[in-house]
Amino acid sequence: QVQLVESGGGLVQAGGSLRLSCAASGRIAGIGAMGWYRQAPGKQRELVASLVGGGTTNYADSVKGRFTISRDNAKNTVYLQMNSLNPEDTAVYYCNMGVRVRDTYVFNNYWGQGIQVTVSS
Repeated sequence: QVQLVESGGGLVQAGGSLRLSCAASGRIAGIGAMGWYRQAPGKQRELVASLVGGGTTNYADSVKGRFTISRDNAKNTVYLQMNSLNPEDTAVYYCNMGVRVRDTYVFNNYWGQGIQVTVSS
């Protein structure tokens, strides 16, 4: 009933920038918290950044000062601006949203399909 589609990944040189987008579609009545996670080969999925409804943001220590999460409520979209990328940022990035489907009363967790970000040295 809800689909999350990510875009904006790819290959970039160290020091470069990328902007990830994740758009939600479907029978959406409301969206709560939004976030970005990443999973590098051989590692567990980790939280990169989150944004709750009141505007409070949270970042992993490894990306503070370099990444910025933002949202466009009118477009049901969350963004991740990534600057000063380094090879350690190479991973599959996943967006995550808490979504309330129409005619329901609870928020459920939805994930995007993942998008590859590769940073070359």
